[in-house]
Amino acid sequence: MADALIFDTTFLIDVQRERARQDGSGPAHRFLQGHADASMQLPVTALGEFAEGFADHSHPVLRATVALFEVLAVDAETALRYAEVTRYLREQGRLPGANDLWIAATALRHGRTLVTRNAADFRRVPGLTVVTY
Repeated sequence: MADALIFDTTFLIDVQRERARQDGSGPAHRFLQGHADASMQLPVTALGEFAEGFADHSHPVLRATVALFEVLAVDAETALRYAEVTRYLREQGRLPGANDLWIAATALRHGRTLVTRNAADFRRVPGLTVVTY
């Protein structure tokens, strides 16, 4: 069975930047090529962060980038994972940003590996498997 991967916002930004430079050999594109058979998913929170960079939500770059992924909504189980992770990291004094917490909670809820360039924040989350590109 193919890998199931969840991507964070840094990955989307890097894909966009590489496309703008017409650099199909950049690290994000190389990762996609190396995992072509993987199930690629995107937390709705990462979609929101990425879409913030576009004044027009029908922008072709936004639509083309997002079309690569299955978008995962926040459900009750994701919210409970968010609460657990947030409580734990707050007690540790190592709380990252709220959006990163929602992205991590989504990956945990679905039992997926998270792909990011921002590994330091995500590696604080217990039980979360993180890979960089």
